[in-house]
Amino acid sequence: MKVVVDFDLCESNAVCMGIAPEVFEVREDDFLYILDENPPESMRPKLEEAVRGCPRAAIRLED
Repeated sequence: MKVVVDFDLCESNAVCMGIAPEVFEVREDDFLYILDENPPESMRPKLEEAVRGCPRAAIRLED
């Protein structure tokens, strides 16, 4: 599984970071960073929640 973010859509509002801080981080520069582009399959439910929770629909998962 790969985490993909469309940074043109992303507003760095940190909703995803609140759900999966192991994978997403908004830093002091107000940009979102992906900490783990290929997280373990065990994180899929949490990442699916982050995808659904993104207000800009900027996150997707690829298999």
